[in-house]
Amino acid sequence: MKYLRFSYQDSVHYGILQDNTVQVLDGSPFGSYTVTDKKLALDKVKILTPCNYTKAVCIGLNYRDHAEEFQLPIPTEPVVFIKPSTASLDPLGTIVYPPQCHRLDYEAELAIVIGKKAKNIEEQDVKEYILGYTCANDITARDLQPKQGQWTVAKSFDTFCPFGPFISDEVNPSNLVIESRVNGKTMQKSNSKHLIFSVPFLVSYLSKVMTLLPGDIILTGTPGGISGMHKGDTVEIIIEGLGTLKNTIG
Repeated sequence: MKYLRFSYQDSVHYGILQDNTVQVLDGSPFGSYTVTDKKLALDKVKILTPCNYTKAVCIGLNYRDHAEEFQLPIPTEPVVFIKPSTASLDPLGTIVYPPQCHRLDYEAELAIVIGKKAKNIEEQDVKEYILGYTCANDITARDLQPKQGQWTVAKSFDTFCPFGPFISDEVNPSNLVIESRVNGKTMQKSNSKHLIFSVPFLVSYLSKVMTLLPGDIILTGTPGGISGMHKGDTVEIIIEGLGTLKNTIG
């Protein structure tokens, strides 16, 4: 299934995306739902983030080439930070360039969407706790990152976590082409098979630290090739089978 969250006539709904049509659901994929007979054209709805998260748990330096471009050692355990719910941004929304930032970077990332409460789970059981996967962009005020000595400030401004456009349970997360484009030019291109820490490992590892709740997302890290963006730029995150997340910088 491809689950889409959208607004239509001032109401928010979930639906199943089928080509350019949305089959409206009564309920939510994070609980119980029924498929209604109502269908809407995709271009008649406003696409929202595919869920509301209590936390976006992010993994740093999870591709070897990204660690190498910063001349940092390859991690032996996950580097973890969290983005607040206020960083969330809809597909097609505007990323706000903070006035105190002088270099704003994109980071193309595969995001895991948690489907049900997960605590202290083992790797072999992870699949039943995942609703699916989506595209995410770990926006970073790069010049603030070393200045602060930690990553939270640089990555937690409002609008710094665009994700979507939909959640899919139809992809294999261990082998997906992942790409970023700025103004149509490819900047990053890699494959999730190059993740240092795999999806099952990350979900299990994090569940033994914190309770993962339905709708929480895990950003699995970005490949090499990051660079700065400017006001007026358009940034796209394209992941095989997960569509295109598109935002502008304002």
